[in-house]
Amino acid sequence: MSAREVAPAWFDPQDERTARAAWSRLAEPGDEEAWAFVAQVGAAPALAAVLSGRRAGRPVPGRWRVRLPQTDPRRDLVALDRVRGRLLIPGDPEWPPGLDDLGDKRPFCLWVRGGLALAQACERSIAVVGARAATYYGERQAGEIAAGVGDRGLTVISGAAYGVDAAAHRAALAAGLPTVAVLACGVDRAYPRGNERLIEWIADEGCVVSEVPPGSSPTRWRFLERNRMIAAMTRGTVVVEAAWRSGALGTAYRAMDLGRPVGAVPGPVTAATSAGCHRLLRQGATCITDAGEAVELVSAIGDHVPEDPVPAPSDHDGLSVVDVRVLDALPLIRSAALSSVAVTAGLEQPDVDAAVGRLEVLGLAERSGRGWRRRRPVADRR
Repeated sequence: MSAREVAPAWFDPQDERTARAAWSRLAEPGDEEAWAFVAQVGAAPALAAVLSGRRAGRPVPGRWRVRLPQTDPRRDLVALDRVRGRLLIPGDPEWPPGLDDLGDKRPFCLWVRGGLALAQACERSIAVVGARAATYYGERQAGEIAAGVGDRGLTVISGAAYGVDAAAHRAALAAGLPTVAVLACGVDRAYPRGNERLIEWIADEGCVVSEVPPGSSPTRWRFLERNRMIAAMTRGTVVVEAAWRSGALGTAYRAMDLGRPVGAVPGPVTAATSAGCHRLLRQGATCITDAGEAVELVSAIGDHVPEDPVPAPSDHDGLSVVDVRVLDALPLIRSAALSSVAVTAGLEQPDVDAAVGRLEVLGLAERSGRGWRRRRPVADRR
């Protein structure tokens, strides 16, 4: 039987865009046979083969045909239009180029909500992911990193889950910065339900993306495959907090497979919620402690090198060895004769006399009665 004889009204053998929309419902994310078939012959010819039940003389897998009665891309596009969304396929100007690094495993299409220009947003972006059951520490670090990288011109991309993902999205949105949520369900659904208002906020101010059509339910398998999209769309991935078997590690490993840099935020060595991060660090991930280091992770070598923190000044800064020994030998409260200071410091008297003079000029030593003592800092004298 030919494809024309069994083709539904919506099928057009010349319409690659609608065919890709149909494939996103026929095949599950991660179906490598479907990806390879579409890559080999094109989405529309591959769909024609599914409709006819034969491809090059071989039967078409039943798992694709079983969904034909429920497949109507026109209906899905109407549902997408209701939420003011749009459909993207490879080759569109807004298609994130990083997804092409997935090769045959790239999505058939993207269902998108939100006014953020997706390709431009992904050009300078970073994934901030982590545990759903995050601690206060994890959520705070995620928020500070997200806000910091956003201030430096990067888009924060995550999965809109509870915990670290939500904290990263909220921090970006609260600061008026771009953020993208990649869902494992249709863009017209909110999952988890507790993050419904957050996902709507992202759609209003940023962008919500999925590779499955509107109305699709989230499944564990779809979450696992969603990770490859987050890893590929971004320039690098930072795992803020993750247990030993956290799903966030899946995103990190997908990023490593794609040659993307991966960073991990360390936590207490006794914290089970940071065991996955420590595992990544042992496997070569970069240690990330602030937003500056996260930006450096995804920047060209030499660009955006974070400044080293400036430690609080110390009385001993810039002193010679002799001056340090004399300063340490001077009493803090009572005064002492310089002969006594020489004994304590283990130095000859002329060296002590000269050192005390230098310390007095620096405001570190003062005469008191017949002897000398350390000059207390101004804050201590108040």
